[in-house]
Amino acid sequence: MGKKLVSNHIRKLRFNHDEMTQQQLADKVGVTRQTIVALEKGNYSPSLELAFRIALAFNLPLEEVFFYGDSTQI
Repeated sequence: MGKKLVSNHIRKLRFNHDEMTQQQLADKVGVTRQTIVALEKGNYSPSLELAFRIALAFNLPLEEVFFYGDSTQI
């Protein structure tokens, strides 16, 4: 069984939202660009508050941005 982790669709969502930059998303949700980079790479799991802010930035439910699963199935 693989390692469990929180993953996300942030990179794909940015691209689908007029190719939003990492900096633009970071500014919109109140974090640094480096935080967005770490999230996209899977090196960082956001706080619940940040996860909701990111979902709201894309006008999507939380579960359409973030998911929890087995890394061997990703």
